[in-house]
Amino acid sequence: MTDTTSLETKSAGGETARAFDEFLESFEAFKETNDRRLAEIEQRGAADILTAEKLARIEETLDTTKRLSDSLAIKAQRPQLAGASYDPARDLAHKAAFDGYVRRGDASRIAKLEEKALSSGVGADGGYLVPAETEAAVNTALKAISPIRAIAGVRQVSGNVYKRPFATSGTDTGWVAETAARAQTTTPVLAELQFPTMEIYAMPAASSTLLDDAVVNIDEWLADEVRIAFAEQEGKAFVTGDGVNKPKGFLTYTTVANASWTWGNIGYIATGVSAAFPAANPGDKILDLIYATKAPYRANGTFVLNRSTQSAIRKMKDGQGNYLWQPSTTPGEAPSLMGYAVAESEDMPDIAANSLSLAFGDFSRGYLIVDRAGIRVLRDPYSAKPYVLFYTTKRVGGGVQDFDAIKLMKFGVS
Repeated sequence: MTDTTSLETKSAGGETARAFDEFLESFEAFKETNDRRLAEIEQRGAADILTAEKLARIEETLDTTKRLSDSLAIKAQRPQLAGASYDPARDLAHKAAFDGYVRRGDASRIAKLEEKALSSGVGADGGYLVPAETEAAVNTALKAISPIRAIAGVRQVSGNVYKRPFATSGTDTGWVAETAARAQTTTPVLAELQFPTMEIYAMPAASSTLLDDAVVNIDEWLADEVRIAFAEQEGKAFVTGDGVNKPKGFLTYTTVANASWTWGNIGYIATGVSAAFPAANPGDKILDLIYATKAPYRANGTFVLNRSTQSAIRKMKDGQGNYLWQPSTTPGEAPSLMGYAVAESEDMPDIAANSLSLAFGDFSRGYLIVDRAGIRVLRDPYSAKPYVLFYTTKRVGGGVQDFDAIKLMKFGVS
């Protein structure tokens, strides 16, 4: 008998490989066309308009094929919702009760289960917790979709606020002989960082036909419906959020020239030119940004930028004629810039006067995302008849935890 799952996996793998091959072919065409554009500029002072248009089309194809290969790779790695759980008996009962609530509005069984588990906020006003495996599937998908969540530090908590002390002066250490007296260390300077969790919601709608169809996996449907909505809202907040009813983005903290950096601020390197890289040796400024971070942070460094900024950097070469930006070597992996991974976030600003359009650093140490355990669903069959709405909420917070781990590039004179 043929294993259908095995065949689907092989098929997905073949599609991923084909999409990635197309991506690599597009990059070769991009290099060839860009080299022609540079030669035309050198010979005639300007590029031929047809060459520029062709380069723009190839760039669009390059981005499209990269997104396709990445999405296929993510889909192939996506966990199955029906996998093993931590407590099979409990989770099976919760899954069956949740299915009854979503399909028919029967809240009696799930309410009893949550009361027995002493869950807070049980009842129709607060909705009911989704099964643990559905929550895991949503969170896994969020990490795959949200560029900042994929590189930041993540903590799960049960309360509304996560607090942690941080030694801003570093740990006092030293060498001492085995039997020698230990000198008293100086008192470290501690800062208490607080990361409140805020509510984010999505409201997918379902028809009665879908809910009555026993073949439809309701958990999977709900996870697929909310993950993109959550990821889009989260991604924006982690970059530019003002901290009011949402996480605080790393671009909204006070910024200072890196030479004057102090704790609580984020340092930046200026390009020296308003709204642009310098015309001569622009890659040197990217090197300055890399080496503005200390060695422990550089080891796990990642660039964060949007598509427009990536397009500008993609055309740059070093002194030996090698492109600074290089494509990934396998599907699902990030491209690299000067040997460091690139995370593309469309919530980063375009290059403009004094914009902070390029970030670099160890985001796993620099930015912390705090998830409160539990995703809740409130069934609403009345507001949009004949459809049933599912008000789905989760709580998430975020902010900078190590102000020395992230550096920015300012596209300004100083």
